[in-house]
Amino acid sequence: MRINWNYIRFSGLLLVTVLLYAFASQRNSARLVDKVAIKFDDESTPFVTRETVDKLLIQSKGKVTGMPKEKLALNEMEKRVTSHPTIKSADVYVTMAGTVGVAIEQRKPIARVYGATSFYLDQDGEEMPLSKNFSARVPIVNGIEKKDIPTVTSLILYIKNDAFLNKHIIGVRKQKGNQYTLIPRKLDYEILLGDVASLEHKLTNYKAFYQKAQKDKTLDMYQLINLKYTNQVVCKKR
Repeated sequence: MRINWNYIRFSGLLLVTVLLYAFASQRNSARLVDKVAIKFDDESTPFVTRETVDKLLIQSKGKVTGMPKEKLALNEMEKRVTSHPTIKSADVYVTMAGTVGVAIEQRKPIARVYGATSFYLDQDGEEMPLSKNFSARVPIVNGIEKKDIPTVTSLILYIKNDAFLNKHIIGVRKQKGNQYTLIPRKLDYEILLGDVASLEHKLTNYKAFYQKAQKDKTLDMYQLINLKYTNQVVCKKR
């Protein structure tokens, strides 16, 4: 009977590979966590602190550091982190070296609503609590109710996505009859938008007015810029 040495060599090599992998896996599982690395998608807006995230990671047996990697309940840790009201999503993982990594995407506020209860409005049109750790520089909204949030979200997003308006408009105020007023930066007049119908046309008209008035150096002459009428801009002087 002829012996197939190639088959024997291959089988032996496969067995050694499996044993080494099992040994390495066992050693890796037994390795203790030595540190936690928390990374935010935007370090300039720290609505939640690293200390708070670290506390959310704590398991029933105590701190994460010093625990064997195999004892970590990564899914549960991830759920606790994402339960924080300023966090949109989080990815919790552990490296071969024994570091628990946390990649955090925070919610992004687009406006701050003042009322009986003040809160941020995020880019998804959801309420977001104010943070003691950081205050976002976003337009201020007054006079709205919960039912107005979808309309205000659309209005704020339109302003935010326009380079000129994003720098120029610092506030929105709802008046009676679903009429909205815009507050410009460093100018003494208000902009009466009316309702949000024909929004693009109205604000295009306003930008044309602004450019001309700025060129003519007449911006300080007005106390009200009325955009309610789609085909014209009506100005009230002081």
